[in-house]
Amino acid sequence: MILLSSIIEKFEEKFFNKYKTAVLPSHKKALRAMKQCRKESGPHILAQCTNENCRRHSYTPHSCGHRNCPHCQNHESQQWIENQLNKQLPAQYYLITFTLPKQLRKLAWKNQKLIYSLMFQCVQELLKTFTQNDKKLQGMAGFTTVMHTHSRELGFHPHIHVVMVGGSINKNSGLWRVKSGKYLFCHKALSKVFRAKLLKAIVDHNLRVPKDCPEKWIVDCKNVGNGDKALIYLGKYLYKGVIQEKDILKCEKGIVTFRYIHSKTGKCRTRTVTGEYFLWLLMQHVLPKGFRKVRCYGFLHSCSKKLIKLLQLILRFNPIMMVKQLKQRAKMTCKFCGAKMEIIRTMIPAALIQQATHPT
Repeated sequence: MILLSSIIEKFEEKFFNKYKTAVLPSHKKALRAMKQCRKESGPHILAQCTNENCRRHSYTPHSCGHRNCPHCQNHESQQWIENQLNKQLPAQYYLITFTLPKQLRKLAWKNQKLIYSLMFQCVQELLKTFTQNDKKLQGMAGFTTVMHTHSRELGFHPHIHVVMVGGSINKNSGLWRVKSGKYLFCHKALSKVFRAKLLKAIVDHNLRVPKDCPEKWIVDCKNVGNGDKALIYLGKYLYKGVIQEKDILKCEKGIVTFRYIHSKTGKCRTRTVTGEYFLWLLMQHVLPKGFRKVRCYGFLHSCSKKLIKLLQLILRFNPIMMVKQLKQRAKMTCKFCGAKMEIIRTMIPAALIQQATHPT
């Protein structure tokens, strides 16, 4: 398996030389973190054996913890999936995708934090209004939104996935209503309203809409059963970057080849690019500092835990039966006696470790 850190080491200099005018501080931070992830040259963890008769120390290379690193935050991904599945309710779920047209992608790239925030704002306002006005629902909506900026071939393609409960709760009467069927809302109506809201928001923030902005935007809405598969699919891409190292097939003669699943055919395809361009493809999807790519609204908001538990109790629905228990973090054990190790210090520079283990 070809490690991403080795590709960064090999092409980092060429990347900075070619894209120096477009590289952001967040890109430099991401590359630096992923390059040192679990490497002897990077920071270490100091752990001590808990066995009173042993008490040996050991140094372990630190994981970088960056949300674009394919090595890190696997536990966090599983934890998020379990939390979402534990909030399930007895209703049909729908996966709705709002896509930014290619004519606006240049504008989005230059104003990432603003455009992404406006997309979230417009989506949540739109879905709350549609749910309130729907004849079968007429209440408060509940949905989870996830921002993606990549296509399957790693191109810049901002879009928001929404996993939405086909149900609502009326704040005044406390009535729980559900809606079933192939579609939750008309995708054409969603598209028109999303376009109008986002363009107005862009103009209100003194940005210029491109003249070739299309009249028709793409919004997809489909039934995904009880929602578990959709949540698991989205959860896998939350914290582990946009490509897995097992999908990097070759790295030789300045060229990187990776594979992906084509969205229309479902078949595996490959793409070959230069090493520096491969790094650029990855850096396009490093989100602005502090930007949250996952947000929950309505009765699925984190502040509504009591309401969800009450609904599950009243509706006699137990989602725990549908959830695989979360895997525990791998425990550090002493290689001499096998006892548990406890972490006593983190982020120790490699230079200090060399001084401690090889004193002059």
